[in-house]
Amino acid sequence: MFPRFLFVVLTVKFVSVNAEKPLMRIFTFFRLSLLAIFSTTLFSCNEKEEFATEALADYIPLTAKKYITYRIDSLVFTNFGRDTEIHKYQVKHLIDTLITDNLGRPSYRVYRFLSDSTGTQPWQPAGTYFITPLADQVELVEDNLRFIKIHLPIRNGYSWKGNKYLPVDPYGPVYNFSNDDSMEDWDFYFDGDASSFSHRGINYTNVYTIEQVDEAFNVPITTPSAYAAKSRSVERYSKNIGLVYREYELWEYQPNPGGSGGPYKTGFGITMWMVDHN
Repeated sequence: MFPRFLFVVLTVKFVSVNAEKPLMRIFTFFRLSLLAIFSTTLFSCNEKEEFATEALADYIPLTAKKYITYRIDSLVFTNFGRDTEIHKYQVKHLIDTLITDNLGRPSYRVYRFLSDSTGTQPWQPAGTYFITPLADQVELVEDNLRFIKIHLPIRNGYSWKGNKYLPVDPYGPVYNFSNDDSMEDWDFYFDGDASSFSHRGINYTNVYTIEQVDEAFNVPITTPSAYAAKSRSVERYSKNIGLVYREYELWEYQPNPGGSGGPYKTGFGITMWMVDHN
């Protein structure tokens, strides 16, 4: 901001015909100083405009009784990891009420219900998780694992450590694989601006894509005698709806030469997309 009044006091003693040269230099310096101030102010304004962002609540609306229903394809390895199956069903996420989390922060409890792939069977309870909206980010806690799902500013290329609160080998108690090594270092980032997105014939608008990880080795498995692994995680959020698409796949393949039963896989994968909401 400029001062309301700017006073410049110049005392000039004319002792020769060259006395106006110092005066001209003073005024030149004065003009350059004003130009520098204007340039700085303009840059500051542009910087503020660059950081303008949409609200977190636009992409993760949190209101009691709001629900979203998803179709899910679940990747499961059976028969000691030697067979691959895709289990299909629907899951409904229902926001229950505002509570206080173990850090003393306001959080929303979300109930999960399962049905068959057509949603015609009765909904069965399938656990809960918690969503905590903060000033610049939204956190999700499930099975004592804490994620930063979205972070301000919402703009193309902005990144954050979405898994920085995870422990070492967070899936270690269930899966004996290396995919969860260094998950805390994953860089989540907005990939592109809001746009349209389609999946399985369903169109979604005003969608931001959040890339999380995309790593693969020997996938598809073209060399069965070699190790293979895949880590893929991406989420898409639609304005005024919330999460509309998620792909989360972590598994590894062991050739197991000389071992009983031959090669096997360990891990899991889900692909889910919104089919209904209120």
